[in-house]
Amino acid sequence: MPVFAANLTMMFNEWDFLDRFDAAADAGFSAVEYLFPYEAAPEAIAERLARNDLQQALFNLPPGDWGAGERGIAALPERFDDLKADVERALDYAAATGVKRLHLMAGIADPHDPEAADSFRRCVTYTAGRLAEKGIDLLLEPINGRNMPGYFLNDFAIAERLIAECGLPNLKLQFDIYHRQILHGDVTKALRRLLEITGHIQIASVPSRNEPDGEELNYPYLFSEIDRLGYDGFIGCEYVPRGQTLDGLGWFKPFARS
Repeated sequence: MPVFAANLTMMFNEWDFLDRFDAAADAGFSAVEYLFPYEAAPEAIAERLARNDLQQALFNLPPGDWGAGERGIAALPERFDDLKADVERALDYAAATGVKRLHLMAGIADPHDPEAADSFRRCVTYTAGRLAEKGIDLLLEPINGRNMPGYFLNDFAIAERLIAECGLPNLKLQFDIYHRQILHGDVTKALRRLLEITGHIQIASVPSRNEPDGEELNYPYLFSEIDRLGYDGFIGCEYVPRGQTLDGLGWFKPFARS
C-alpha cells in the first residue's frame, strides 16, 4: 500500500509551520515533506518528527534567493561556490531529520545553453557525491513551464538521460505525476518505464493542482499500478487544498494510519 507524505508547504496552512507536523500526524499521515526547512531550526523540526513518529520523506536543497525569483542555482555557472555552501547547509538539516532524499532545483536558465547544461551536470555530480557520503539520494525533478516559466529542467527525457550518463547509484528521478501529465502525458507508461530510476513520486490533480480525487487523472488506478510495480518509496502530496486541508482528505482515509 502506498505511503503518503503530507506536503507541509502546501497542506495544513491553517497551522504555523511547526504545528503542521502535529496536524499531519493527527490526520493519519506517517510521513511529511516540504519545499524548504531553513526558516526553522533543525532541532525544532527533529523534535516534531520524533514527537509525532513521522518520517521525513523529502525536502529541497536551498534554492538561492527565492524572493528575488531564483528557483535553484545549479544551472547558473557563476553560482558553484554558493551551491557547495548550500549543500552543507542542507546536510545539517538532513542529519537532524534523518531524511534520505534531497531534491536539487536547477534554476531559471535556457536548457539549450551549453554553459547552463555544463553547470547543471557539474553541480549534480558534486552534490550527488557529497550526499552519497551520508547515504542520501539526490533527486532531479522536471517541472512544467506553466507553473515555473523558464525552468531549466523542463523535460523528463533530459532528466532520464542525465541520470543514465552520470551513472551514479544515488542519483534518482523525482516523478511528479502532475508535472508529467502537463509536460508529456502518458503517465502510466512512463511510470512503468522509469520506476527503476525513480526515488520519489508526487501527486496532485490536473489541471488545478488540488486533491488527487478527480479531473484528468484516475488516481485510484494509478495508486494500484504503483503498488503493482512494487514501488516502496513515499508518495508526496504536493497539492493545494481546495478549502480547509482536513475537509479534502476523503481520498486519503483508506490509507491513513490508525
